[in-house]
This record gives sequence, structure tokens and C-alpha cells, in this order.
Amino acid sequence: MVIGVCEITLHLPDSHSLKEKRQIIKSIIARIRNQFEIAIAEVDENDRWQIAVLGVSCVSNSSQVASELLEHVRRFIEETRPDVLLSNMESEIIHW
Repeated sequence: MVIGVCEITLHLPDSHSLKEKRQIIKSIIARIRNQFEIAIAEVDENDRWQIAVLGVSCVSNSSQVASELLEHVRRFIEETRPDVLLSNMESEIIHW
């Protein structure tokens, strides 16, 4: 079993309140869940209205598939949300 995990840090320059941030993040999370059927949640920086940290995980039988899926998530965010800047992405593949 192979587990792919990543932490994605987003900068939301157009967000001016926590309410706006929540709307943007909920939309991103819902679209990624629907598109890729993976686990995703906001995991840090909950009280900052222009920064969001998302945790993403997937399970596969191949490290290549897990790595490619995490990369697809990154590209999906960049392509579908030009108003959001992806400032950092750290990923790890765990062999269980």
C-alpha cells in the first residue's frame, strides 16, 4: 500500500475577511473532492484571511500513481483558480 500526502499553502490576495476565505476554500475543497475523490481539508492558518494550508492524501498501489495524483491536484488549483496563488507544496510518498 502506498500513501501520498501533501501540504499545499495558498495565498488569497482577493480575500478581505475570514468569510470570504471560507467561501473560496470550501469551493476549492469541494471541486477537488469531486474531481479526484481524495481526502482534503484545511489543516492550518485557520484564523488568517489571506493564507490557507490544505492537507491532501490518497491511497494507491503505486507510488507513481500517488505522486501523479498529487501533482494533478496542484495543477487543477492553478488552472481553475487564477485568483489564488499556490505559494508552497510539500509532498511525501509513504510505503506501508
